[in-house]
Order: sequence, then structure tokens, then C-alpha cells
Amino acid sequence: QVQLVESGGGSVQAGGSLRLSCAASGYTYRRYCMGWFRQAPGKEREGVAAIDADGSTSYAESVKGRFTISKDNAKGLSLEMNSLKPEDTAMYYCAARAVVCGLIPGAYNFWGQGTQVTVSS
Repeated sequence: QVQLVESGGGSVQAGGSLRLSCAASGYTYRRYCMGWFRQAPGKEREGVAAIDADGSTSYAESVKGRFTISKDNAKGLSLEMNSLKPEDTAMYYCAARAVVCGLIPGAYNFWGQGTQVTVSS
């Protein structure tokens, strides 16, 4: 059984930075695809970034150049978020073990409970 726990969310002003972390139990980070997703109130869950077993990454167009996804067995999965915008406000979720690595939520088998990110203008 894989359990994912996110941390690092909070409230920041536009232009600020946050670093999200995801700790996994019963899981080897390097073997499988992992991703970050977000969901704002009244909107569908959307993919933010994903990283495959070989380290290859993919990003949503809206976060390219601002967010960086990374993983290692010591620190787990991370999402470095810079130049945050009010439209980045959402609940952010960590997900693991995608059937096909990418930004499609339905492809992932395991999910965390989420961590809230709020960006004020």
C-alpha cells in the first residue's frame, strides 16, 4: 500500500515562492512516474508537472519556467514554485504510479490528501 503525504503549502503574495514536498511510504521513487496536480474551487483537477522513472519531466504550459519538479530517494518528490500568481491558488496533490506518465489525473493510481496554496495579489 502506497501512502503519499504532501507538505509545504501556505499563503504568499504574488511573485513569491513556495516549495512543496511529498513523502511516500511503501514506495520507491525512482521506479515510477510521479506527478503534481492542482484543483481550484469549481474547477477540474489539472496536471501541473510530472517526472518519470528516468528523470524526464513534463509541465503544464501555465507553469513552464516557473515551477520545477524533482525527486530522489532521500528527499522524496518536490515542486519548487517561483513567481507565483493568484491563478496558481489551488489545492495541490501529489500522485504516483501512472499507467502512462504525464499530466492526466486518471492515469495515476495513488493520491495524497493535498496541501493548500494561496497566492494573493
